[in-house]
Amino acid sequence: MPFYEYGDVRIRYEEVGSGFPLLVTPGGGLNSRMAAWPSAVINAMEEFKGDFRCITMDQRNANGGESSGPIATDDPWGAFADDQLGLMDHLGINQFAFMGYCIGGCFAGKLLERAPERVVAAVFCQSVGHYPEDPDVMYRSGIQTWAPELLRRRPDLNEAEIAPYLHNLYRANPDFLYSVSRDMIRNCQTPMLVLPDDIPAHPHQTSVDIASLAPNAEITVFPWKSPPELKDRTIDRVRQFLKRHTTG
Repeated sequence: MPFYEYGDVRIRYEEVGSGFPLLVTPGGGLNSRMAAWPSAVINAMEEFKGDFRCITMDQRNANGGESSGPIATDDPWGAFADDQLGLMDHLGINQFAFMGYCIGGCFAGKLLERAPERVVAAVFCQSVGHYPEDPDVMYRSGIQTWAPELLRRRPDLNEAEIAPYLHNLYRANPDFLYSVSRDMIRNCQTPMLVLPDDIPAHPHQTSVDIASLAPNAEITVFPWKSPPELKDRTIDRVRQFLKRHTTG
């Protein structure tokens, strides 16, 4: 699979299909990687390759992936956006649609803040967000699940870098989406479609807040993953939403 490189960052990516560009990022928190697609709630690379030029990537420093880069403590969400926008630049793509799973909801928020003129539509699938009943659920996941494996395979990194990095990801803005403010979403005119979930890492309230605040947002029914007929209709709704905002 191809790689995109800039500075100390190396990003592995994949493309399938043709048509309007659709950047899709799988779930898994900081272990968001392409290998997760077969077990994803919707395998976007399979479902949408007949309609769009689907592009995906291993996120920087995801265990089980092949992308790497510095620990961007000062601006962690911005660094992910730099990787994603840089990949689009590398591929010669100006405007694109985005669908983010889990941590991808935070990616979506930062992309919409950084480059609203480039992201023509955004789908938030089971978005990560602040969960007041267990506010450190994502921080703990980083400490317990992501960091130990990363440090084992990256001798250039050390434990002293991890805690402040995770703090700036998940504790510095402990409200709503970690990556952006409510005012940013409230003032964002980009069309959005929200597919809620309801677990501590994907709080239902975060999805409701996105749909309530964004002036051009839609939200699906919940739950939507079963029965199979309802899930199929939800997938088709995503497809039609993306088509509606990527034609003409």
